[in-house]
Amino acid sequence: MSDQPFDLGALVQQAQAMQEHVAAAQEQQAKMVVTGSSGGGKVTVEVTGAGEYRSVSIAPDAVDPDDVELLEELVLAALRDARAKLGEKRKETLDDLDVPDLGNLGGLLGES
Repeated sequence: MSDQPFDLGALVQQAQAMQEHVAAAQEQQAKMVVTGSSGGGKVTVEVTGAGEYRSVSIAPDAVDPDDVELLEELVLAALRDARAKLGEKRKETLDDLDVPDLGNLGGLLGES
């Protein structure tokens, strides 16, 4: 065990700072909008950082009444692309957090 006394005040300050950073990241994520696409941009989907789909756009030449299955696949691919891009943006936002180093949580985890 460490010879240093446990500093609960420092631990609480670190936890509060981390909470503030996470809240800021969540606010930033909620404001972002990403666009997923498929078929060379013939189908696009917009989704917010909160995971709400805002719009779907389909180019007229992507609509073939004799091949509805292709259009369905394009829409599904655009949705998946939007979800993947949103995941990347969320990860980038979290990676950009300046989270304080909690070390060994003020001695709670034993020696550092």
